[in-house]
Amino acid sequence: MEYTIRPVTAGDLELVLRHRIEMFRHMGYESETELARIRGLSEPFFAAGLSNGTYVAWVAEDENGEAAAGTGVLLLPYQPGPNDTRAQRAFIINVYTEPQHRRQGLAKKLMGVAVDWCREAGFAIVSLHASAEGRPLYESLGFQATNEMRLSLRKTRS
Repeated sequence: MEYTIRPVTAGDLELVLRHRIEMFRHMGYESETELARIRGLSEPFFAAGLSNGTYVAWVAEDENGEAAAGTGVLLLPYQPGPNDTRAQRAFIINVYTEPQHRRQGLAKKLMGVAVDWCREAGFAIVSLHASAEGRPLYESLGFQATNEMRLSLRKTRS
């Protein structure tokens, strides 16, 4: 099957939200109440990001124009440091492939588009949080674990 990758627009908000929730569901989050809550909290966040440019995303579509996979880059204010003096950081998020389109290389292609965009935008660093299933792909693309640490201040899933 042939796929086309295109930028996501504000009109694709429902797709972004659906992929985000399906990504969490695939990672084992089962509470429909919690997923609905996350979707509700995410809607204004991603609507604003798509509108103001702090969320840039892409979708791979199949020959019928149906969404097969997607990913995005979240741009956040961040303190400058020795490795990157820019006061903004790029985080790749929402990497998701529809089950019937998996193992077609779509996540890898979309990751390439996102990383290239970050490079062309002048970022020195791009980060992401990896699921166990996604880690081999990200490592194959050169992503490395860092010294970031986390302290959970409330009971959550990690």
